[in-house]
Amino acid sequence: MVLRKKERTYSRYSTDAVILLGKLIQLARKERKISESDLADRAGIARSTLQKIEKGDLTCEIGLVFEVATIVGIKLFDAESRLTMQIERADDKIALLPKAVRKSRKRVDDDF
Repeated sequence: MVLRKKERTYSRYSTDAVILLGKLIQLARKERKISESDLADRAGIARSTLQKIEKGDLTCEIGLVFEVATIVGIKLFDAESRLTMQIERADDKIALLPKAVRKSRKRVDDDF
């Protein structure tokens, strides 16, 4: 018996966003005159992985993509100092929400 890996589908928005980020990384790398090999070495990844990132391959780990973007100087969010503040704000909001979200088992009677 051969098990087939289920192919993952992505929204058009996600696909376009990853392709754009890959192109921005490639553009920044070339503007800074950094070779693929040098950037891959600095990021601690294989050159083939960098090529996948620059092509917008959705299977690349997000941490690797963010690290490569950071190395070539792409700011993914606002200034870094604001990231910490935004993380703290998100943590505060998450703390107010339930720890788990479950599907409601009983029907809510909201007919007044």
